[in-house]
Amino acid sequence: MSVWDDLDLLLDSPSSLTVASSARGTVKDKANFKVEEDVSALRKAIEGIGTTEKTLVEVLTQRSNAQRQLIAQAYEKKTGRKLVDDLEGDTHGDFEDLLVALVTPPALFDCREVINAIKGAGTTECTLTEIFSSRSNRQIKALSEAYLAETGKAMIHDLKSEVSGEYGEALLILAEGKRDESTNVDTAKAKAEAKALYEAGEKKWGTDEQKFIDILCHRSVPQLRQTLVEYKNISKKTLQESIESEMSGNLETLLVLFTHCTASSSETFCFSPQNSLSYCVQGAGTTESTLTRIVVSRSEIDLLDIRAEYKKLFGYTLYSHLESEVSGSYGNALKHLCGQDD
Repeated sequence: MSVWDDLDLLLDSPSSLTVASSARGTVKDKANFKVEEDVSALRKAIEGIGTTEKTLVEVLTQRSNAQRQLIAQAYEKKTGRKLVDDLEGDTHGDFEDLLVALVTPPALFDCREVINAIKGAGTTECTLTEIFSSRSNRQIKALSEAYLAETGKAMIHDLKSEVSGEYGEALLILAEGKRDESTNVDTAKAKAEAKALYEAGEKKWGTDEQKFIDILCHRSVPQLRQTLVEYKNISKKTLQESIESEMSGNLETLLVLFTHCTASSSETFCFSPQNSLSYCVQGAGTTESTLTRIVVSRSEIDLLDIRAEYKKLFGYTLYSHLESEVSGSYGNALKHLCGQDD
């Protein structure tokens, strides 16, 4: 059963957009962590004849990001070299990209994904959509600070030159990281706004996209969840279904993904167009960069929930799907991060 089949279950469930917790992550702080031992193991793996990729995988995928930062600091102090530079010099391809992602602080990793999405000819809207739809205010603030430190420019300023129209307007609102974080729910307001959304979309000829942007991009998670419930009571369709039938293009993708993240980020990352694990590991070729970004960025947040949702939706485990679709050290690292179902 999808979260959309019983929206009342949403109202008291936690959300990764508001709860900063590693309780549902597959990667946690390693008990009895000894940074010197890890540095020694990494040096031996990198400095020996031929890089021992198995050691790199075992150490870096089984430590939290905070512990990896301590390892990187100790490694540089011991060797005079940056760990990330040695990883880039001794590995290659998707495996290199994954290891670099693991030793990069989360905000800086997101920052560099945004930079890659907007540089050069053409903007990669699906990356921007995924990141700004699924990050909390706190994460977006840290991302903005990392962007300023990395580029010397304000992220919002650069985004304004890259995105336009109603999609751009909605994305920029989310990228400000100022979404209401109140835990209070005004049921009367939710009913009124559900009615306003219905009248702006399904009930009229032509869609008032501005109304959808104003409501969806500003309300708190608990308030918007109540609005989702009230909308289905009025329309007998979910808000996601209405957006999909009334809109198109990047704005549709953004509002669907954002609404889905509000309801259930774990289901979103399993089964949303372009920004999902199912999209990455099936069909014509595996989309490794998106696969890396999702697994790394959710590994300490809600990858356990994503894993459970994946099995419920598709009837097989994410681990087994990874096993059949990705191989080598890159595949082994992803499977270590994912972990097998109990």
